[in-house]
Amino acid sequence: MTGSILPSAIAGVILAGGLARRMGGGDKGLRLLAGRPILDHVIERARPQVAALVLNANGPAERFAGYGLPVVADGVEGFAGPLAGVLAGLDWAAANAPGCTHLASFACDAPFLPRDLVARLAAAVGRGADLACAASDGRAHPVFGLWPLSLRDDLRRALVEEGVRKVDVWTARHRLVHVDFPLGPIDPFFNANRPEDLEVAERHFRALADQGGRS
Repeated sequence: MTGSILPSAIAGVILAGGLARRMGGGDKGLRLLAGRPILDHVIERARPQVAALVLNANGPAERFAGYGLPVVADGVEGFAGPLAGVLAGLDWAAANAPGCTHLASFACDAPFLPRDLVARLAAAVGRGADLACAASDGRAHPVFGLWPLSLRDDLRRALVEEGVRKVDVWTARHRLVHVDFPLGPIDPFFNANRPEDLEVAERHFRALADQGGRS
């Protein structure tokens, strides 16, 4: 089945449920970048692309209260990875976002994510795929994806009954399309996993400021 997916039919989830071991623990999204938490940059780019936005995070939700976003924890125990966050987002959208048929996912540590990410993923799914994920520079970025709500029970079975944890293992069961995004001065899916990554991102923001533009 093909057809366009309207923006009003797409909810979004920011995945912030990991343990951030390579960053030394804590919330990566709350680390400062260009004077603001990384999460601020992600929300600024993600929110205009979706009809409703939710944050997937484990632990006390109060630490994100200033963002005014619903916060949902993984429903699968044991820090089961990004698929558990996607499932939490799908369940939230099914219960709270009437009319939404799809969920877009964003990583909480990617401050340069494309502003046309969701539109391009939706166009690809509209041409007949079940799922879409982003790619750049020859690499797939499966946590930046578009997921149909119709597959949430299938995903739940894979996580709970089969113990599937790798995104690629589950997406391989369905019609998946990769959508390639061009590289700019920095990879649009650059993620701040380690303290040294923050230094790279800071340099990019300074370069943008010097140019008087935005990426």
